[in-house]
Amino acid sequence: MSNNSAEQFDAVIIGAGISGLYQLLKLRQQGMKVKVFETGDGVGGTWYWNRYPGARFDSESYSYAYSFSEELLDEWDWGEHFAGQPETLRYLNHVADKFDLRKDIQFNSKIKSAIYNDTTGRWLVEAEDGSQADGQFLITAIGPLSAFTMPNIPGIDDFKGESWHTARWPHEPISFEGKRIGVIGTGATGVQTIQEVAKTAKHLTVFQRRPNWCAPLNNGKITAAEQPDLKKRYPEIFKTCLETTGCFLHAPTMTSAHDATPEEREALYEKLYAERGFGIWVGAYYDTLMDETANQYLTDFIANKIRGRVKDPETAKNLIPVDHGFGTRRVPLETKYYEVYNQDNVRLVNVKDDPIETITAKGVKTIAEEHELDMLFYATGFDGITGAFDRIDIRGVNGVKLKDKWDEEVKTYLGMQIVGFPNMFTLVGPQNTATLCNIPRCIEQNVEWVSDTIQYMRDNKLNKIEPKDQFQEKWTKELIEMASMSMFMKVPSWISGQNSNVAGKDKPRYIVYMGGAPMYREVCDQEANSGYEGFNLA
Repeated sequence: MSNNSAEQFDAVIIGAGISGLYQLLKLRQQGMKVKVFETGDGVGGTWYWNRYPGARFDSESYSYAYSFSEELLDEWDWGEHFAGQPETLRYLNHVADKFDLRKDIQFNSKIKSAIYNDTTGRWLVEAEDGSQADGQFLITAIGPLSAFTMPNIPGIDDFKGESWHTARWPHEPISFEGKRIGVIGTGATGVQTIQEVAKTAKHLTVFQRRPNWCAPLNNGKITAAEQPDLKKRYPEIFKTCLETTGCFLHAPTMTSAHDATPEEREALYEKLYAERGFGIWVGAYYDTLMDETANQYLTDFIANKIRGRVKDPETAKNLIPVDHGFGTRRVPLETKYYEVYNQDNVRLVNVKDDPIETITAKGVKTIAEEHELDMLFYATGFDGITGAFDRIDIRGVNGVKLKDKWDEEVKTYLGMQIVGFPNMFTLVGPQNTATLCNIPRCIEQNVEWVSDTIQYMRDNKLNKIEPKDQFQEKWTKELIEMASMSMFMKVPSWISGQNSNVAGKDKPRYIVYMGGAPMYREVCDQEANSGYEGFNLA
């Protein structure tokens, strides 16, 4: 298709979530003409789509906020240590209003294709409604967990009650009172949904495909009296985030679990378990996620906590994972999740022992019985990191499809660019540290690096940037070597690139940079300071 009829822009951004909004602002401040396409009818990305009950941050609100504007930090008061979805969406709408971002965003525009023109060196982006934009730069801000997946279960369309995937939850309030409800899935989304639905449902049946290790969120309100001190500490908060591996307000304990006595280990685990947030996951002994014995110490501790919180021993047994150690998959944070299973109105169905045969008009049919339901919710996760890319027809030099290229092996340079796809930048993309991070902190680094790179090109009258093949190969090799040291790659999850819901993605794929945010930031800075020696600039 010709680019001639499409309006021309300096840059086209796909997505108006946290990364897309900041990228728009930065490029606009650099005097560029920018167009953003957004599938939804409002800003927010993840926080626009995921409106299911209980949806909230699991990194502290004040560590999640944008840090680029002191005025923005001063004028916004977070209500909770871990903000819920409604508050977060209000915040992102406030940001869009404050910086007048909507005027450059086209809403209700799901992108069908993004095709590079070898002759003009520009990208033609087309939405499903036929609207187009032509840009020198293409920037994807589509999120690592945005391509939701439905389970491979027959009969999904047969159910006569109300049903939704949690990532496409209705915008209007939903009542669970007097309803028989089923939830399929017990990942982070499932855990948050289950603990809320169980409060008012007549009966809740949880269909657990595989149990996950969960830890307490320990959330709480932020009082008016606490606000001034919190705002004074913003420089300290963001400095701490920059120094930690995942940009959380928690750093690993820099001694080996093997060097501690059993009593010392127990004391540390108890301390972390009682604190807010991800401390129990990322603040334990540094070798917890690298050494199987060290991991087993913490795994045993968490298993005992579950046994102590769930009254029925058989139910507790079913809630304790046996196929992976604590923290080797993404850890859901919970608020009295395990206590839900002590309620008379909640039943746990272990799908491993009693598999789901089909969805029927009345509910869910397992081998043992049919569970009649009024509502059925799918908390079945996402095609992580590469999934959103796969759902857009992205074609680079000579019409090569990105999906075909990545079907063979995912390769990038810095998780920011791909050989054969000039002038395309992938915010929070595969092989980028932002995919395993307190995401706004890494988003800001991504956006600022891309913005500085584009400004460098404009200052030096350069029109084209693309990685050198040898640097992409070197990056991918180093990423694989780092990942091989981690226990993450031994466990099926979106982190290890294994997704049983998606055909062809049931084997490990190296799509997450595991060297940590400080090291990643250093490598990116070195690249920029070298004059971008890892890239071909024209």
